Formats: sequence, structure tokens, C-alpha cells
Amino acid sequence: MTTFSPARAVPVRRVQWRAGRLPEVAAWAVLVVVAAFAVAPGLFSDLSPIAIDPAGAMRGPGAAHWFGTDQLGRDQFTRVVHGTRPSLLIGLGATVLAVAGGALIGLLAVVGMRYAEQVLMRLVDILLSLPTMLLALLVITVLGEGSGNVMFAIAIAFIPGYARIVRAEALVVVRSGYVEAARALGLRQSVLVVRHVLPNALGPLLVLATVGFGTALIAASGLSFLGFGAEPPSPEWGVMLSEGRNYLSTAWWLGVFPGGAMTLTVIAVNIVGRAAQNRFTRRAPR
Repeated sequence: MTTFSPARAVPVRRVQWRAGRLPEVAAWAVLVVVAAFAVAPGLFSDLSPIAIDPAGAMRGPGAAHWFGTDQLGRDQFTRVVHGTRPSLLIGLGATVLAVAGGALIGLLAVVGMRYAEQVLMRLVDILLSLPTMLLALLVITVLGEGSGNVMFAIAIAFIPGYARIVRAEALVVVRSGYVEAARALGLRQSVLVVRHVLPNALGPLLVLATVGFGTALIAASGLSFLGFGAEPPSPEWGVMLSEGRNYLSTAWWLGVFPGGAMTLTVIAVNIVGRAAQNRFTRRAPR
């Protein structure tokens, strides 16, 4: 007769737990490397990202140039490394602005006057009816081109979604029993919002913003690809993709490596964000 041994089951559970965490660990490793590229690109390459060398143009990947060279002889690995910082800054800045704007609108819609809620949420509904990239392009048309305007345009395009999330979470908190009790005891509205509504409403928003950062990064690179963001010869992933699209048949590395860097970063951000979202959902009170 076969007996069950708890001692044998523990290693199996550990192996399953570690196997389930492997994608998240790999994602964190990618993000650490990407962060190192952004903070200290000079540690990984001592070449200039904009220095040209016509004699060494269009060389394939090799020992001298890991990612090859472009049509002007610039080292692609150096440009990918130095392009990490501007690409991440635009996506991160847009996400921070969108979260701040969405949180402000969502909270005002819940704790403000009745007419304020109607005006704000109808405006949010109008903006949500427009595709994100189309709305960003409309903002750029008004503000003009440039990395700063691209960041601001993406933030405006993402604000309506975050505002909806904050409003939904804030409504749940405002109607909860402990908030009603605090209001009955005479707690001031400002204290109530800062102490109870804001922390509980922002919790899930910050988790979702992690995933939203990956989307903002794609949007920023897409707008730079179209020519609205950073301008050549600036090393930025979207700009590099735009420059390399005309040489894909003869120099595949010009598009593969910057595109691969962006893809790996977005996938890693999404994996970490989804893992954080799952943990938050499991720990949230039911």
C-alpha cells in the first residue's frame, strides 16, 4: 500500500513555486539591465552614439560592433544603450503625469460637487471615445513636435482611463462603513479624503500603472517613429527604428536590435506588472 509522505511533497511544491516565478525573475533581470543602461550608459560602451565613421558603414554584427553599424558608421550597440534613457524617460514621465491627472479628476468627481462630477466624467467619456494614439496626435498637432510634447500628449491620452479607475475605487471607499462612521463622527472632508479615500483608491491604480508604463513606452516609440518625438541623430529607440526601416532588406540589424530592446522591456514590464496585480488582488479584502 502506497503512503503519502508530506516530506516528499514539500520539494515538489518548492519546484512548482520556483518554476512559476521564473518568468518574473527573468523579467526583473531584464529590467535591472535596462535600468543600468539608462543610468550609466558609459559603463557599457565608451563610443559616442552620434560619432560617424563612413568607412565602417553598414557592417554586420561582430566582435568589433556587437549590433553592427548603421548607414553612417555609428555603432548600433552604443546607440541602443544610450537610447534607453530618453525612451524610458518619455514613457515614465507620461505615466506619472497620467496617473496624477487621472487621480485628481477621479477624486474630484467623487468628493466634489454634483455638477463637477457630471462635467468631469462627461469630458472623460468624450476622451475615451477617441483612440489613444489619435488623441495623442491631436494634442501634438496643437502643441507641436518634440520629446516633451510627446510625453505630455501621451499623458493626456492616458488620463481618462486612470480617472475612471480612481473614480470607481473611490466610490467603493466612500460608501464603505468605516468612512460613513468617520463622517458621522464629524471628520472633516479634507482629512477624510487624505487619510482614507486617497490611499485606498490609489493602491490598485499604482499597480495598473506599471502595466500602463509599457503601453506608454510603445506609444512614445511609435510617435518618435512617425517623426514627432526626438529628432536624428539623437539615439532613441523609435528614431532608430524609423531610420532602419529603409534598410531592412540589406541591413536587418538596424531594426531588429532597437526593436528587440523595446520589445523585451515592454514584455518585462508587463510580466512584473501582472505579477504585482495578481498579488494585490489576492491580498485585497473581499
